[in-house]
Amino acid sequence: MKKRKIKILSKGDWRATLLPPTAIIGDAIRALNEVSLRIVLVADAQGRLVGTVSDGDIRRAFLRGQGLTTPLSKVLHKSPIVAKMHHASGAILQLMLANRVHQIPILDSKSRVTGLHIWDDLAQKQHRQNLMVIMAGGEGQRLRPFTEHKPKPLIEIGGRPILEHILLKALEDGFTEFAISIRYLGNLIVRHFGDGRRWGVRIRYLKEKNALGTAGALQLLKKIPEEPILVTNGDVIADFNYGDLLDFHEKHRAYATIAVRFHDWENPFGVVETKGLRVTSFREKPKIKSLINAGVYVLSPNACRIVSRGRKMDMPELLLQLLEKKKRVIAYPLHENWFDIGKPEDRQIAESHFMKKNIKK
Repeated sequence: MKKRKIKILSKGDWRATLLPPTAIIGDAIRALNEVSLRIVLVADAQGRLVGTVSDGDIRRAFLRGQGLTTPLSKVLHKSPIVAKMHHASGAILQLMLANRVHQIPILDSKSRVTGLHIWDDLAQKQHRQNLMVIMAGGEGQRLRPFTEHKPKPLIEIGGRPILEHILLKALEDGFTEFAISIRYLGNLIVRHFGDGRRWGVRIRYLKEKNALGTAGALQLLKKIPEEPILVTNGDVIADFNYGDLLDFHEKHRAYATIAVRFHDWENPFGVVETKGLRVTSFREKPKIKSLINAGVYVLSPNACRIVSRGRKMDMPELLLQLLEKKKRVIAYPLHENWFDIGKPEDRQIAESHFMKKNIKK
């Protein structure tokens, strides 16, 4: 089968979001990751707008079982909100607010795409009052010898500690309130980040006397906030927008939202299926596709209150309790770059990515 190629134009340019009607979801993801505008514009050969596909549309398509080879026509908005070239920015802002959209294509009199209005270009960055909790108390034993004299969140990737990558990305997405759980060599984390004023944020620390787990540290909060809490493991670096995850959680009125990734695992052996002695099928090195936990969550205040005081609790246990109570727990599929720095080989993969990224700059 001939490999399909969809050309992506200059990075950072709205034109890089243009795709033909024959494109598939995989093409859209590549365009989204290239320009970070969270929308693709589908246009015909004459440049006339056929429809739009948002970042959220693709995530919902994944949850419906659709994949990378699904035609964009299956998820296309054929009557999107559009603006004309003469519309003033104030009117565009009102249009965005009224329809809860962050991107509006600009069309000429012949319905050809001439530009793209982006919320971030027209309005100030949205400030998030929500607390972000970063779980950074683990010992990182699988990362020895790197963690013999420093905690895992302070291991440098691309010349910057993992925890700093998380903090700066969250700050970029509008978060300024942080709580960091610490235990193993936690004094080094406090010494590096202090109260956060160096980055223009506020940091408080949840000091674990004993290991409390990836959810248990929430019991150290003096007061559960009234707004949903964003929680992330302290060894996860990701390119997705934390604010979008929060918006997704609130839009779907969930008790908890889990960021998930698709993971393909190839069985190294041929699989033989039998019925009694008779062989019924044979599959050579089959691939198994599954959703895996990406280590980033949004929890409602009521979900946080389930965490029991005085005992260890990991996030899977908390989520299972919510499911047993018939509470709404939803998934937020990621297609962006994501690195879980758990082992030395994970660190090397992430380091190589950031080295290439710095070279491109």
